[in-house]
Formats: sequence, C-alpha cells, structure tokens
Amino acid sequence: MPELVKVGMADMKVGSAPSTLISYGLGSCIGISLYDPQLKVGGLLHIMLPDSTQSRANENRAKFADTGIPDLLDQVLKLGASRGRLVAKIAGGAQMFAFANATDIMRVGQRNAAASKEILSGLGIPIVGEDTGGNYGRTVSIDLSTGTYIVKTIDKGEKEI
Repeated sequence: MPELVKVGMADMKVGSAPSTLISYGLGSCIGISLYDPQLKVGGLLHIMLPDSTQSRANENRAKFADTGIPDLLDQVLKLGASRGRLVAKIAGGAQMFAFANATDIMRVGQRNAAASKEILSGLGIPIVGEDTGGNYGRTVSIDLSTGTYIVKTIDKGEKEI
C-alpha cells in the first residue's frame, strides 16, 4: 500500500515511489513539486510567501519561495535525483480576498507564483505543469510512482497537470 505523506503549510517533504505527497488547503500559497521521472523520486514544498528578506520571522525556510525551493532541490538531489532530469509543477497562488484598493503587497498569491517561476527558471528547472491564480483554494498531490500531479478544488473538481 503506497504511503500518503502529508505536507503542512510552510513545510516540505521528499520521498520515492510508491509514496504520494499531499498538501491541503493552498490559497495564496503555492505547492511546488520537483520530480525525477527516471528514479521516481521527488518532493513537495508548500510556500506561504515569496521572499524571506521581507520578513522578520524567517527561520522556517520552507515558508518562502526564495529559500524553500533551493532547499527542496538540495533534498531531492540527496535522494539521488539528477538535476538534468528534474521537472517542476506548481499550483496555488490564488487571490482569496477582494480588496477595493489592492496594493501589490496584498496580491500575495500573484507574487508567490511569480517568485516561484523566477526561482525555478534561475535554477534551470522547467515547469511542465501549472495551475495558478483564480480565487479558489486547492489541494495538491504528487504520486511519486508516476509523477502525476493532481489539483483538487471544491467547485472546479479535479485535474491533472
């Protein structure tokens, strides 16, 4: 029976087939997966904010895109993944609340998505699937046996990216 590994908010887990990594309740947060399809190893990161340098409470590196993504990469490589085979999939980054005069600082989901894409690009890891934006929450999972990344929503159902 495959193991279901829960990834909390501002958390990261790595593993190998036949495990499935799952993170519940992504709103403005982003669920970032890295996966090596040949070795069938990967990881899932649940970030809350784009930039650790903008926060006084930045001890938890998994909370931020700029520190969490490189840490996820390091952990997946330690499992034997090949950097050249890694692919990324991302989901989340919703605008959960409407603000009359929304400043850029209030667009956390949009900023999280942009930062995640920029960091992955800078690391040379292609994003092969994405479901970001909107105004609804998501639950995401990655099956490490197949690399299948499932996005579930209350109103929009379930889809594979």
